Amino acid sequence: MPLPEKEDPMKKLFVVAVMALALTGAVFAGGSRERGAALEPIPSSECPPEARGHFDVFFCDKDGDLLADMPEDERFWLDPQTLVFAYTPVEDPAIYEDMWQPFLDHLAKVTGRNVQFFSVSSYTAQVEAMRAGRLHIAGISTGPTPFAVNLAGYVPIAIMGGADGQFGYTLQMYVHADSDLHSLEDLKGKRVAHVTPTSNSGHQAPMALFPRYGLTPGVDYEPVFSGSHENSALGVVARDYDAAPVASEVVDRMAERGLFNPADVRIIFETDPFPTTSYGIAHRLHPDLQEKIREAFFSYSFAGTPLGDEFEVDGFIPIVYKDHWDAVRTIQEYNGVQYRLSDID
Repeated sequence: MPLPEKEDPMKKLFVVAVMALALTGAVFAGGSRERGAALEPIPSSECPPEARGHFDVFFCDKDGDLLADMPEDERFWLDPQTLVFAYTPVEDPAIYEDMWQPFLDHLAKVTGRNVQFFSVSSYTAQVEAMRAGRLHIAGISTGPTPFAVNLAGYVPIAIMGGADGQFGYTLQMYVHADSDLHSLEDLKGKRVAHVTPTSNSGHQAPMALFPRYGLTPGVDYEPVFSGSHENSALGVVARDYDAAPVASEVVDRMAERGLFNPADVRIIFETDPFPTTSYGIAHRLHPDLQEKIREAFFSYSFAGTPLGDEFEVDGFIPIVYKDHWDAVRTIQEYNGVQYRLSDID
């Protein structure tokens, strides 16, 4: 089945270039830092096929944890005096920058480094920046996380959750409350908004799961990409779309901020929980710095903080990418996903 038309590749390259230049300025302004040498391809003689997996040529996984190994040659290590953090692309970055600032202050205190927040407009820019050594810590949504792991050496270490270790979100299919749509099969021939090609709940999971319920995206309806979960949900409210699969955590926060009236929509389908946004680091950060960053994540309490108020969780809890992203990788494999920079957004 052919994939929906992608956005203009020249436009995507322009966004990536702007992101890279901006990050360079943010990191180098006001002082110098140790910056590792540019990564070099690892020859197959040093990284056999079973260790290469889905990784790009710059990475290898000899210990089998599905994460890029730390470079053996220390000239590739990064030990920046200014750490750059980028949260997943959102509709209103200014709101989230203020929300993250108390945690970034805590991160700076624990690590003894300066910390710079940077707003990103796409996952492609986020992955490219980490791949180039200009982005060090990131929050990356569920679906794009494996892309960052395989293309940028991203190492997920944490997820937001409760003190009991519980976390997750569900895929919910929203329709307008006044519609006559009550099941997935009712959506045949309708205008259904998906998020982006790499979004887990907004595209990958629907493609893999919906056929067993009598609805095959791309056959029974042609997905229309909205660009974000917010756009999809608000499009259903405005009747621009008949339905939209969205992440429960996103629409819950939207409703709490008064962006739409929950009474205007209705849920006709919901899955079991998926992992939420992952938080992680570049694989080639100096080992001592990596430990300090982990300490900062797991020592930060959300109680009484903007993050706690927004996400309604207790804090960050440790994750194991190989285990916690197993279902997501299975869905992506079912959909024939290839981890390429051109296919992230």
